[in-house]
Amino acid sequence: MNIVLLGSGNVATHLAIALKAIGENIVQVFSPNFDNAKQLADKVNSEAINQTSEIDSQADLYIISVKDDAIVEVAAGLSKVKGLVVHTSGTTDIKVISSLVNKAGVFYPLQTFSKAKDLNFNNIPLCIEATDSEQLELLNELAHKLSKEVYKLDGEKRKVLHLAAVFACNFTNHLYAMANQLLIKNDLDFDIIRPLIAETANKVLVDLPENVQTGPAVRNDESTMNKHLSMLSDLPELQEIYQTLSTSIKLAHK
Repeated sequence: MNIVLLGSGNVATHLAIALKAIGENIVQVFSPNFDNAKQLADKVNSEAINQTSEIDSQADLYIISVKDDAIVEVAAGLSKVKGLVVHTSGTTDIKVISSLVNKAGVFYPLQTFSKAKDLNFNNIPLCIEATDSEQLELLNELAHKLSKEVYKLDGEKRKVLHLAAVFACNFTNHLYAMANQLLIKNDLDFDIIRPLIAETANKVLVDLPENVQTGPAVRNDESTMNKHLSMLSDLPELQEIYQTLSTSIKLAHK
């Protein structure tokens, strides 16, 4: 399959490398910043371009992997292409591009991506959607080449999934950052709590999170929680978050 990749960020980089690895042909990589396009294009033996007028109109698949607020602008430049146009967003409705191109779809990988860390796509959930059954089958076949976890989801379910992912991934990572803030302030190293983080994550891989909740809030240990709140008196933002989360945990386990 001949594929044009529009974007050069974290998701685009991992997708391009994974698609190349399964034998797909990345014919072009587009980015408004030519240097960014070339950096990724060189990794997958592709042509780098930074003008929409240079996009090959005869490719089979066009993957828009850019910030959500840039999807419409990029899709608008693909109105005359031959192949299927998809975006990789969790929250953007398919209608955003289906009104601009002849064939539209969604190819959303549910994972956190960083260019510096390699990922195995085999276990990454891929959520797909298309405006007709023929295009959906094309995406289904491609997705199954990359991953054993493929889900056909409409836009509403995909949005809920993305919201849940923000809680499970983005918010959790921010809590790690706040934990690190406390550690640094007291001359402690983040490495000390890495095993705790790993064990917590491993538990929810085999059980539901509500079944493995631990800590002072689930035990209703008011004495310990009050001590913690007192320790956070000079950090009111963290104190508020601690109180909110502790209350939520207690309510969930009444």
